[in-house]
Amino acid sequence: MSEPSAAPPDVRRTAVMTVLTVLAGAVDAVSFLTMGKVFCALATGNVLFMSFALAGEGDVPVARPATAIGAFVAGAALGAVLLAWLAGRGRAWFAAGLAGEGLLLVLAGAVALGRHGTGPAGAGGSDLVVVGTVALAMGLRASTALRVHVPGMPTLLSQTAIAQLVNDVLRRPHALLRGMSGPQRLARARWTATVAGIFVGGVLGTLLLVPLGTGRALLVIAAVVLLLAAGSLAAPWKVPVSSS
Repeated sequence: MSEPSAAPPDVRRTAVMTVLTVLAGAVDAVSFLTMGKVFCALATGNVLFMSFALAGEGDVPVARPATAIGAFVAGAALGAVLLAWLAGRGRAWFAAGLAGEGLLLVLAGAVALGRHGTGPAGAGGSDLVVVGTVALAMGLRASTALRVHVPGMPTLLSQTAIAQLVNDVLRRPHALLRGMSGPQRLARARWTATVAGIFVGGVLGTLLLVPLGTGRALLVIAAVVLLLAAGSLAAPWKVPVSSS
């Protein structure tokens, strides 16, 4: 039912989820800045954009956030069904989830390159095919992260992690990591990694990936995701099957 462990599972899970969190920040930097002001990972942002569009304010077309939301929901549903099916048969569902995400990002990058060359996919209006494919990948990611169920590390948003981190620091304002128990240190590290990961991903995405253009930026992100998928197969580790 689960993959064998080859290293301390808590450390490996935290490290992998941190990388995925950084990539989520990079995806949203690329999508917002090159696809026409739309978030492909942060679904909450698209809900707000769609509300602005329906209210006739903010100069946001309805189609853009609606496409992202619809594709994200479809990806999450696909992930929930597919990953549960694989887990029920003892297959490497975590690697499969990452591989599916990576391949969808490759497809989106290829479409962006084919249609827009090395430029942004949002020039002259957002490319809804690219937006939808990336959001589909991020919906699949959401289901993968939910099934892994690493507390405090959903990889796609940081609001809850910020609140958890602030509350923890206020409860123990003088407690340094060295003076805390192992579980307490790990929890604080995960919350910090989530908040910092989104931020770092946004910075890296803006400074390094956005100048590449939409297509090439998505291919770089896809390559990292596929490397993580390959690594989870080459060095298997125990992934708990969540009932979520």
